[in-house]
Formats: sequence, structure tokens, C-alpha cells
Amino acid sequence: MVTTRHEPTRADAQQNHERILQVAHDALAESGDASLNSIAKRAGVGAGTLYRHFPTREALILAVYRHDVQVLVDSVAGALAGREPLDAFRIWFERLADYVRIKHGLGEALHSAAAQDVVSETYAPVTAAVGELLAACEAARAVRPGLDPADVLLLMGFLWRVGPGEDGRAQAARLFDLVVDGLRPTAAPPERAIPHGDYQPA
Repeated sequence: MVTTRHEPTRADAQQNHERILQVAHDALAESGDASLNSIAKRAGVGAGTLYRHFPTREALILAVYRHDVQVLVDSVAGALAGREPLDAFRIWFERLADYVRIKHGLGEALHSAAAQDVVSETYAPVTAAVGELLAACEAARAVRPGLDPADVLLLMGFLWRVGPGEDGRAQAARLFDLVVDGLRPTAAPPERAIPHGDYQPA
């Protein structure tokens, strides 16, 4: 009976946890200076509830980053469902760029040793997700075989380095097309016919 009485409390706590993370993601996307109190109010919870889950601002930021990356990694199958693999590749990387822009906007908040541990921890899952997307693209013959996911992840960094606004999005679209052209399968160059009279070594 005691267990049954506590189950709703745990369920509510989990719902609050997820709600705070989602609201914090949106608030930090709008402003890296969003305060914990403003996030708590926006999430519809008391400041005490937020602090029980995330005792410091850094703890909340790192939890948001870890949560966002996990959501992104888990979204590969959904991105590929019903789409051409190359379209899924583009959509997935655009989502990744949104998350990285938020991270960059947080400045010093993600420069601590704890933050670097979290960033290092998430690198392998992200690289594995890129590998899954590349495998689907390779199977569809949209990219050439043997591409290294870590190389492609590094290459796609332009997406979070372009400027803001419409000009930045337009530049990102152009650069994306250039990169994809470079990833496509390369056809062997046709043999050049040697005109009659050209020197031919014995």
C-alpha cells in the first residue's frame, strides 16, 4: 500500500523533470541568460521544485544538453521513416545545428570540467547516429561508401557557423549542397581515346 501511495509522486516528479527540461530548452534557445526562476515560472512549477531537480544553473544546462542530444540520437529512425535517406540526413543535421547553436549561446556555462565531460560523453552517440544515417545513404547509393562518420560530423560544422537570419539559412543551404555533392559516389573517369598518330609507348 505504501508503494502505491508513492507512485503518483514519482510519476509527477518525472513529469515535472521532463517539463522543466523542455521549457529550459526553449528558454535557453531564446536567451542564454534565462534565469532559473523565469524557467520555473514558465514551466508552471515552483522554484523549489526546479531546484530539487537541478540545484544549480549549470546542472540544468548540462541536463538540457544531455537530454537534447539523446532525443536527437533517438530520432534517426524517425527521420529516415518515409523519407529519402539524403533528405533525412539534411533534416537530422539541421536539428543538430539548432542544438549546437543553443550550446554556443551559453558561453562560459559550458566551459567547466563537468561540462566538458558531458560533451565528451555525447560525442560517441552522435557519431554513431551519423554513421547510421550514412549507412542508409550509402545503401541508397546517395553517398560513396567508406565515409568516416567523425569526418562527416566535423565537415558539417559549417551549419552552426553561418550567420543568423535568412542570409545565414540561405548560405547554409548552398554549403549543404556543395558538401553533399562532395559526398556522392564518384564515377570512374572515362578512358580517353588516343587519336590516330599520337605517340603510344611500346
